Amino acid sequence: MAVTKKHAGPTSTPGAVPGSKHTPHQTPLEAISHGGVVMPGIPTFPSYLEHRRHILVHMAATFRYFARNNFTEGQAGHISVRDPEHPGFMWMNPLGRHFGMLTAGDMICLDIASGRIVSTLRGRPHARTVNAAGYLIHSAVHKRRHADVHAICHAHSNAGRAWSVFARPLDMLNQDICNVHEHQAVYAQYGGIVFGADEGENIADALGERNKAAILMNHGLLTVGATVDEAGYLFGLMDRSCAMQLQVEAAAAGGGGMRKNVISDEEARYNFVMASEDNALYREAQPDLEYEMQCAGGEDRLAEGFETLAFAL
Repeated sequence: MAVTKKHAGPTSTPGAVPGSKHTPHQTPLEAISHGGVVMPGIPTFPSYLEHRRHILVHMAATFRYFARNNFTEGQAGHISVRDPEHPGFMWMNPLGRHFGMLTAGDMICLDIASGRIVSTLRGRPHARTVNAAGYLIHSAVHKRRHADVHAICHAHSNAGRAWSVFARPLDMLNQDICNVHEHQAVYAQYGGIVFGADEGENIADALGERNKAAILMNHGLLTVGATVDEAGYLFGLMDRSCAMQLQVEAAAAGGGGMRKNVISDEEARYNFVMASEDNALYREAQPDLEYEMQCAGGEDRLAEGFETLAFAL
């Protein structure tokens, strides 16, 4: 039986935060857990099959979370997750199927390098297709960030698109947005609908080597993560923070002596170290994903169709 590469749990202790008076002595999950039991981080699996099932179920739950939060606009929006056994492959959602209806069996696997569909349904090719612009964006990022990025989320949410017109990063207005402190990018160009590889490469260039999120001018938001759980949670956080920034800017522009108080870089760096770690961000996503599973009728409902998936290698 194949054994998956195991994710490290919350075993290491963060060091001193550069430029900060804070020196953490606990991992993020140890710090947030009170009462003797530490919240579990990213799970491990005895086989690639079980790992893949977990990924695709959580991918489907993330899409349903996107649907519940109205991150939909026609056929726009896509999530990709790197396959645990074949790192040169990524799973994406089918084009034209509503986020709120997706299950694991709907997902389509592509070769990152060529775009060839490599998944089948019990020996038959998938009847659906994926978003061409999505493939170009996601493949460019996956090729550039193969070591740390295993999932990518992009959608045309209302607040994300509204804030994107300013081509400005988000201010550290509250402790939650510090999860992307010094790790957010702005792509301050608009090259039209992504039907050419160049625009995907430009977005990957803007995201850079370490950023967790990108604001794409006149387009929307993009987030990445070590898990689909992390990338999905960060997308929701970015969208809510865009809405909050728009509200704050409107209030400050209204006069009356209203002044923005922005979190200092020192405190924001500490917040980032203690909250924006892979295991901590995986845990942040679980309440919403568990809720989506419950609403769908259980995890097995979101796993529907998984047993029909196979590879045409």
